[in-house]
Amino acid sequence: MTAHLAELPRVGVGILVIREGRVLLGQRLGAHGAGTWSAPGGRLEFAEDLLACARRELAEETGLTLGAARIGPVTSNVFAEVGQHYVTVIVLAPHTQGEPRTLEPDKCAGWQWFDWQALPAPLFAPLQSLVDQGFQLPG
Repeated sequence: MTAHLAELPRVGVGILVIREGRVLLGQRLGAHGAGTWSAPGGRLEFAEDLLACARRELAEETGLTLGAARIGPVTSNVFAEVGQHYVTVIVLAPHTQGEPRTLEPDKCAGWQWFDWQALPAPLFAPLQSLVDQGFQLPG
């Protein structure tokens, strides 16, 4: 039996922007996960490289420029309320340039810095999965 395209998992890319031991998070609006706190990120486009996706999404959402970055952990989350399954690749981004701006106010209430040990609640499912896995920021 073949799966319908809507049933196949999608690939998301989340960008953990790290500065002085803190991470950049925004409160989601409108889309699935509304009201939760999330790192910048989005859906991987066809034939797009993971770091290129991170660079694009970060610029579109925050105006930040991605510097040296690396692929980090991966999460798998089912969003039953919208019938979607995402495998999210986390990009660790300790070297970004610029100051974050809210460039998609219909999707994000604004960006704030948080200590990893004192994250706001509720967290967007992929970020919550990282916490549940015991992920710690690189030192």
